[in-house]
Amino acid sequence: MNILVTGSNGQLGSELRDLEKEYSNHKFFFTDVKELDITNADKTMQYVKSNKIEAVINCAAFTAVDLAESNKSETTLINATGAKNIAQACAKVNALLIHISTDYVFEGKNFKPYTENDTAGPKTTYGKSKLDGEIEVIFNAKRALILRTSWLFSSYGNNFVKTIYEKAKNEKELKVVYDQIGNPTYAGDLARSIMEIIPQVPQKIRTEIYNFSNEGVASWYDFAHAIVSLKKLPCKVTPVLSKEFPTEAVRPFYSVLNKSRIKQDFGITLPHWRESLEVCLAKI
Repeated sequence: MNILVTGSNGQLGSELRDLEKEYSNHKFFFTDVKELDITNADKTMQYVKSNKIEAVINCAAFTAVDLAESNKSETTLINATGAKNIAQACAKVNALLIHISTDYVFEGKNFKPYTENDTAGPKTTYGKSKLDGEIEVIFNAKRALILRTSWLFSSYGNNFVKTIYEKAKNEKELKVVYDQIGNPTYAGDLARSIMEIIPQVPQKIRTEIYNFSNEGVASWYDFAHAIVSLKKLPCKVTPVLSKEFPTEAVRPFYSVLNKSRIKQDFGITLPHWRESLEVCLAKI
């Protein structure tokens, strides 16, 4: 199968690159904005057609949550228009689209894990743009899976794990919020699960939405404490309230995802986030 991976220099794209040899029965086309600008509809269509793409894993996104608030046009262009262009190109050649979305499509004020059927209500520009992208995929793709994930981390790119690790090496104390709760997700686990899911997707399918994250729940404080503890760093991690760290974009205080559907439909096993954190930290 010819598989196109957009945004392949990011966390998930890099983890998919690592799996290329393991899945040598497929031919991968790894692109980032220099090789393929998904905001250009004509070039996207041409690329998909000329390379006879059979599946697209769309990792391309504007993910700087705070920066998105002052860059609304660019955020929407990449996350919504880009998703539309990819979806239309996939529909033209009947390719499968795996589109990556986020827990930020939810308001984040729930009291139990969000299911795929819960009402979306994003409170940030980033969340709204990703929800718009989901809608574009729903209306334009023929065969697609939308995977909503959360708190992505990896040994690649910029993320919470690498930030905390670097700071903890140089500082005696870190203050981290404890009133935001979610599911850390190792990009390596997501990448592998995507490759396991692709051959299982029926030929006759419209667009389905699935939640994906590692098992287990954590606050950012819990997550940071685990990083420092596993790396045996002398830094003290202190829990604080979100109001002590005001940000441009309001973070959801509860965005835990219910993964029952994806586990049942595709038979995948999700490791606990702490187990996967150990794997990730061993690479850093």
